[in-house]
Amino acid sequence: PVGTRGLYHTEHNKLFLNKRFMSRPSALMSVMRHEGYHAAQDCMAGTIDNSIIALINSEDKVPKYWQNVVEDTYPEAVWPWEKEAFWAGHTEDMTMNALRACASDTPMWEIYEPTPLTRQYLVDEGYLDK
Repeated sequence: PVGTRGLYHTEHNKLFLNKRFMSRPSALMSVMRHEGYHAAQDCMAGTIDNSIIALINSEDKVPKYWQNVVEDTYPEAVWPWEKEAFWAGHTEDMTMNALRACASDTPMWEIYEPTPLTRQYLVDEGYLDK
């Protein structure tokens, strides 16, 4: 869509960047972190090979400033995931640490304590015992 700086596609695990916005290093870095965090959210949903993303942190951990930015920018239906990704997009090492957890031999939910809904999803899908 017009004005979109980047996009992570969960079904194909592809990250897209709009080159019109990538000439500024700060924009490139924040978009890579933001979209990379969506890949980590994809991993938190059991595996990177799915079409689901799950929260890594609860919404109340996201600083209020980033919550407000997202609420002014995105449709309400995507706020939980975008708040977290927007915070990660502006926080050094947050995305890198989450992607390292995803790439490790240890399931992500053993590195990051899952939120209640993420835990329930992981139990329902057989990734976790109750």
